[in-house]
Amino acid sequence: MKISARNQLKGTIVEITKGATTAHVRLDVGGTIVTSAITNAAVDELKLAVGQKAYAVVKASDVMIAID
Repeated sequence: MKISARNQLKGTIVEITKGATTAHVRLDVGGTIVTSAITNAAVDELKLAVGQKAYAVVKASDVMIAID
């Protein structure tokens, strides 16, 4: 993965909670939990799963999820 954002936090997905249209993905980043709100479609397209390594990519006020 290549991305221009400088604020990348590598962690492990510990919880995925899907709502009607939006999912909350919780990452354990060195003992700190970072929560991202992304679409259910993004969770499905990225095939996110608990235990998977992922990145919280912080840009402005949003937190996105990225995978290798």
